[in-house]
Amino acid sequence: MKVKQILITGANGQLGTAINRLSKKDKNLSFIFTDVDELDITSSEALDNFFDKNPVDYIVNCAAYTAVDKAETDMEMAYLLNAMAPLNLLKQAEQHDAKLIHISTDYVFDGTSYSPYVESDTPNPQSRYGLTKLQGETNISYSPNMMIIRTSWLYSAIGNNFVKTVLRL
Repeated sequence: MKVKQILITGANGQLGTAINRLSKKDKNLSFIFTDVDELDITSSEALDNFFDKNPVDYIVNCAAYTAVDKAETDMEMAYLLNAMAPLNLLKQAEQHDAKLIHISTDYVFDGTSYSPYVESDTPNPQSRYGLTKLQGETNISYSPNMMIIRTSWLYSAIGNNFVKTVLRL
């Protein structure tokens, strides 16, 4: 059986770090962990160079502009990372016969629902962060080579998160 090669972007973030820790347990999978210093996913040229040298079966895009409040003023960088980078990665996936798993957010919704959101609910982002994440989803949603996972309030031993905030209060 061929060992599957998986690229993880955003490797130094909360989710990327958690995947890195778990990856050591599975010998049937091979991982390449990258962060912005190793791979600029906003650059088509950088991606072309990377994928020419590193064939992968799956791309898990954990990279994102996650400073929700700062995204209101740093709109260009939020747009590049959250809206355009997923499309850049999908193009590479399609060119190299790989699948893209894109991590998104519940911020694509307005938060007014009294029940949990489902995939068919209509997005209504209330912030530039949510809008850029929705644009990223929209940019890649045409392809059968992708999957979008929407998360909310990840928590772990590293990084800032809801659990740590509550414990500090």
